[in-house]
Amino acid sequence: MRDSFDISSSSGNYPIVSGIGLLAQIVADKSDSVFIIDARLDRHVSPQVTRRIVIEAIEANKSLESMPDIILQLREYGVNRTSHLVAIGGGVIQDIATFAASIYMRGIPWTYMPTTLLGMADSCIGGKSSINVLGYKNLVGNFYPPEQVLIDLDFVESLNEEQVVGGLFEAVKICYARGYQAFQEYLSDAPALPVTTSSAQRVVMRALRTKKWFIETDEFDQKERLLLNFGHTFGHALEAGTGFGVSHGIAVGIGMLIATEYAERSGWLAPAGQVASGQLNNYIRTLIGDDDARVVKGPSQIDLAIVLEKFDNDKKHRSDNYRVVVPRDDGGLDLVSVPRTEAVRQDISAVYESVLRSMDWNVV
Repeated sequence: MRDSFDISSSSGNYPIVSGIGLLAQIVADKSDSVFIIDARLDRHVSPQVTRRIVIEAIEANKSLESMPDIILQLREYGVNRTSHLVAIGGGVIQDIATFAASIYMRGIPWTYMPTTLLGMADSCIGGKSSINVLGYKNLVGNFYPPEQVLIDLDFVESLNEEQVVGGLFEAVKICYARGYQAFQEYLSDAPALPVTTSSAQRVVMRALRTKKWFIETDEFDQKERLLLNFGHTFGHALEAGTGFGVSHGIAVGIGMLIATEYAERSGWLAPAGQVASGQLNNYIRTLIGDDDARVVKGPSQIDLAIVLEKFDNDKKHRSDNYRVVVPRDDGGLDLVSVPRTEAVRQDISAVYESVLRSMDWNVV
């Protein structure tokens, strides 16, 4: 069941391997390393690993304010520039490990084992860290790829439906960003609930092989790779504006709904683009579910003023304009700049409210 390919980066190639039983393999191969582990998964890691840093995988811990504690624990374990770090967990653990490994003694080698579908299908490749600062989402970070990525599909069985849906949202985002053909090929895999280890592997490896093009074409987010922010600018504001009451993957899915509606209201879509964005919206809403079958539950209340304040302060904006990725023309994505005027802000507010109310979420 194993599948693999390599990613080429400026710091060298690194392999991506998916299969089952890889947790036991990494423990056997790297038992003398320091392991950073999601607290929820600590019991699954063999006692053979004696040097471990266990972290609750919440947004508050993925912050610049929390990093000194991680660095001090590495120091207390005697980590030096020849040591190896292994990270086991989802995106929060990945961001912490990437940042810590990159700055500790100016960089130590590390291995990443993603344990969420979101981490497996998207963030595990590319070497990007994103760290929160004083409540602002992903305000600082850097690029520091691991030596290898091991995707143990056994972890898929531990995920709840909302976690699976969040991962599927990130996967479809990548394929949509690559173009209509890649999007249709993704849909042909019929990625939906429930997800098995075999169907997860198809989705994960298709998404990662698609993302490989973006990473190798534009490793440092200067042009093409910026399109992978589709859904993120709108979604990050929803995450931060609800005190992270909306998880990242779900926020990205809703962010794509907001981006496509904003494009439609702005008259940016040709008929073919309306078809493509309509397919995407139907896919997202089907996964979210409705009425008694709703998979994604919203916060008890969403203060739209706070969400918009977070949107205003997104790091991707400029002093005189907002920058968002939206579908354009025949459905391909484009990074557009719109002026920071009150009229534009009201348009964006109206789209947020329209999409969130269409999901029966309580917006005030």
